[in-house]
Amino acid sequence: MKSNYLTVKELPMSERPYEKCENYGAAALSDAELLAVILRTGTKEQRVIDLAVNILNYSTSCPGLLGLNYLTMKDLMSIKGVGRVKAIELLCLTELTKRMSKQMRRESIKLLTPESVAGYYMQDMRHLTNEQVLLVMLDSKNRIIKDMIISEGTVNASIMPTREVYVHALKYEAVNIILIHNHPSGDPTPSAEDIRVTKRLVEAGNLIGISLMDHIIIGDNRYVSLKEQGIF
Repeated sequence: MKSNYLTVKELPMSERPYEKCENYGAAALSDAELLAVILRTGTKEQRVIDLAVNILNYSTSCPGLLGLNYLTMKDLMSIKGVGRVKAIELLCLTELTKRMSKQMRRESIKLLTPESVAGYYMQDMRHLTNEQVLLVMLDSKNRIIKDMIISEGTVNASIMPTREVYVHALKYEAVNIILIHNHPSGDPTPSAEDIRVTKRLVEAGNLIGISLMDHIIIGDNRYVSLKEQGIF
């Protein structure tokens, strides 16, 4: 029985991304063609390549591949031709690309400057709609031992538990730590509470011999280092 959906194989030979990839390599494919390979099928009304283009153009403020980072399950399923399975596949695809990029850098990265810290975590945190507090634990050479989310807040506030921060740091035998959290508004300017909590963490760390190297606030492709600002 013939399927009601247009597949990649039903495209004209010149437009088939599988053959193009096989003959010329994946780098020869456009963004839409790469996405069409993942999607595999379109609908009765549109070819899979057209569906891929529609997905890439969904975000008017941030079209293209970067816009995929902003799309939620609900957003994806509102696009004609994208059901539950395709939406999940696309969400997993964007998460996989983030992890691959991060893993490639993680093996050799040393978090020595606020710029290097912000650059490493920016893509993970700049798109979040709620505040999250990330604890990064480092060895004596400032290589990452482990990073973990220790708190999640509302769109306006989050809680940074001092005791929990240092319980984890001691557990993983960290020498130095860095605290990172995001401002969903996109403005990384520290609040009075951000400053107060940072000073409290510095004092507690000094008592047990674990240094808070920095507290970095992530905005929309911007960041503020409280260390650089002279807060502590």
